Amino acid sequence: MNAVQIRSADRALSVGTWLIVSGAMLYSILTVTPLAARHTPDGWVWTAPILPLVVDAAVVIVVRLDAVLARLGGQGGRWPIALRWMTGGMTLALNIADSALKKDLVGVAVHAVAPLLLIVTAETGLAYRRAIAASLAQLEAEQRAQREARERAAVERREATERRAREEREHAAMLAREQREHEARLAREQSEREQAARRAEQAERETRERAEREARERREGEREQAERERERREQQRREREQAAAEHHAAEEQRRMEAARREQAERQERAARERAALLAGGPVTAKLAEDDARRIVHAAFGEGLPVRAAADLCGWSIGWVSTRYQEHRDTAGPVLEGATP
Repeated sequence: MNAVQIRSADRALSVGTWLIVSGAMLYSILTVTPLAARHTPDGWVWTAPILPLVVDAAVVIVVRLDAVLARLGGQGGRWPIALRWMTGGMTLALNIADSALKKDLVGVAVHAVAPLLLIVTAETGLAYRRAIAASLAQLEAEQRAQREARERAAVERREATERRAREEREHAAMLAREQREHEARLAREQSEREQAARRAEQAERETRERAEREARERREGEREQAERERERREQQRREREQAAAEHHAAEEQRRMEAARREQAERQERAARERAALLAGGPVTAKLAEDDARRIVHAAFGEGLPVRAAADLCGWSIGWVSTRYQEHRDTAGPVLEGATP
């Protein structure tokens, strides 16, 4: 029997056990509930199904944990045995109690079938599972031993193959080494001949290079001397150009200083003229138009308001405003052209 058949038998045992447990639980609940209801105070009759449910839940726990321990090959000790027999005895007692109280021997026998079947099934299922677990363990041990034997044989075959391949590689390497040594000897002899030819050629080339180097050094010396002479003339030319540029810059500076002084003098004279024109104070009659224009121009230059300029020249504010606008229009382009 192989592992598949053993596991199939284990599944059949589990399904049958749980069918018996389920049927016994249902039968127990239907049988014990009326008995518990008759011995329960009024108002608490609804608690009658709780007792068979609790006892049957203990049966489920025992069956389930016994199945797990059997698969693992373990032993739960004395307490699981005590719980198993105690729950079985309680289930049996509760199921036959009603018939026993009525002294109905046939009822006792009928109601004892399901509990006894449950007790015997639990014990038998536990024994079956332990036997199945032992068989599976033995089968797995045999399969593991066979697998280890196959692996050892494969390792030995692989080692033998590798040993033959290593011997073949060593033989080929020895042949290749002898061939390389022969070729190296021939190459060494050829190299010695070539080195002798190269030494002779090297001596001739060194003699030729020495002569070329001496000629090149002479040419480089002459070129360096010519370069130094050219640099000296270039330096003198730059010094002359620099002196001329400094002289030109000094002349330009003097011209700019003279222009600034002249502009300052013009501005000072214009300021004195404006001050003289504006020193007269307000007038009561119109001045001549030329005089009025000069006063308005002076007032515009000093930044006086339009009304103050009108008081100084005796003309209307509108006329003075027009002259101010003309001066603004004229001063704008002039200032733009004067901006560097």
